Amino acid sequence: MNESRLARIRAYFEQLTPAAVQRIGEIYAPDAYFKDPFNEVRGAAAIGRIFAHMFEQVEAPRFFVREAVCADDTAFLTWDFTFRRRGRPQSIHGATLLTLAADGRIASHRDYWDAAGELYEKLPVLGAVLRWLRRRISVHDL
Repeated sequence: MNESRLARIRAYFEQLTPAAVQRIGEIYAPDAYFKDPFNEVRGAAAIGRIFAHMFEQVEAPRFFVREAVCADDTAFLTWDFTFRRRGRPQSIHGATLLTLAADGRIASHRDYWDAAGELYEKLPVLGAVLRWLRRRISVHDL
């Protein structure tokens, strides 16, 4: 993967808007695969629906790519996803593994992030249970 392809992909995610979602076919191959902790779909249109749903569910979603490295047709990004939910600022840190098709569009997109630690533990009731469970199973004498 060359640096200009990586820069184009990085800019797409960092400048993602509902209008950009409408142009998803410019960045994703028609039969692209996508997986994150909540979704697993195939096809640029299905991926576009996931991003469109994000804009419906949270306020002011934004990706900030922290690091981006590439080799051959593969890229690895680390990022922060910030948004507001019911007016409260939230942040999720994660990583993405991308594989590009021969035409430079994304053929495979796999997100890695800790749904429990980054999201569920911040919920009032469920969060208390998960934090308790994490304390119980973690190693204390390191």
